[in-house]
Amino acid sequence: MFAFILRRLAQAVIVMVSVALIAFMLFQYVGDPVVFLLGQDATPEQVRALRADLGLDQPFFVQFWHFLVNAAQGEFGLSLRQGAKVSRLIAERFPATLELSMVAAVLALLVGIPMGVYAALKRGTFLSQVFMTISLLGVSLPTFLIGILLILMFAVHLGWFPSFGRGDVVNLGWWSTGLLTTKGWIHITLPAVTLAIFQLTLIMRLVRAEMLEVLRTDYIKFARARGLTNRAVHFGHALKNTLVPVMTITGLQLGGLIAFAIITETVFQWPGMGLLFIQAVTFADIPVMAAYLCLIALIFVVINLVVDLLYFAVDPRLRVEKPGGH
Repeated sequence: MFAFILRRLAQAVIVMVSVALIAFMLFQYVGDPVVFLLGQDATPEQVRALRADLGLDQPFFVQFWHFLVNAAQGEFGLSLRQGAKVSRLIAERFPATLELSMVAAVLALLVGIPMGVYAALKRGTFLSQVFMTISLLGVSLPTFLIGILLILMFAVHLGWFPSFGRGDVVNLGWWSTGLLTTKGWIHITLPAVTLAIFQLTLIMRLVRAEMLEVLRTDYIKFARARGLTNRAVHFGHALKNTLVPVMTITGLQLGGLIAFAIITETVFQWPGMGLLFIQAVTFADIPVMAAYLCLIALIFVVINLVVDLLYFAVDPRLRVEKPGGH
């Protein structure tokens, strides 16, 4: 187990250094931060002085080492558009994105797993066919279109939910949350449903496929031969083994929810990191873009590590020592 963790940590470090190199290259080849800070009318003396202050006159690998050290401390400089520290901007937006992604992930799990189990156990029934049709639509329709349709139906025509914003929030130290207020839950409903639909349908189809595969295995036939009830076979044996690959996919999808919430946040003007990144791309705000890239990579690395450890803990086959000799 210890060697397994060490290998995963070494892989995580390699991935993060590679992503940091890609993020650092943004400073080298996507515009000139000195021009952004001083403007086009700056004199050559001002440009040279600022380059020296920022360390941009040093060799490439020296600059990259300083970038790694600062990134490890969560420092990415100042936003070229807002003039504020990038770490502060990320800290202000991260709670909104994390809450939206977590609510969407919980919704996808709570709805997707039961739908997948029902579609597998009641294969061929009318409701099962309805679930499969819904899943096909959820996979096929783009996220922005789903968001627009939900706004049109529930915000414009019915007026049940607001179409933008985060609502009232409560500050708990540096963390801000809208999950402790009624308006916060009302505002998060449509964005969370929009973000969850694709993940929900993916989980449903995966659970159905895995459940059907598990139900055909020999140990399920043996469990039936022992006289176990359908409930015990389906939920005590089949579902338990079905959730092992589902857990892996769900963990990876959580990172995807955080990383790809950009479209949903843009449609609903949700004040999270995705909207901040879109604004940074529009104004070529390189420090914010680099910080977002490194943070998303870190989230994926941590989630992958946690999923690997859970998979190692849940699946006993991975813990069996390989016999020696031939």
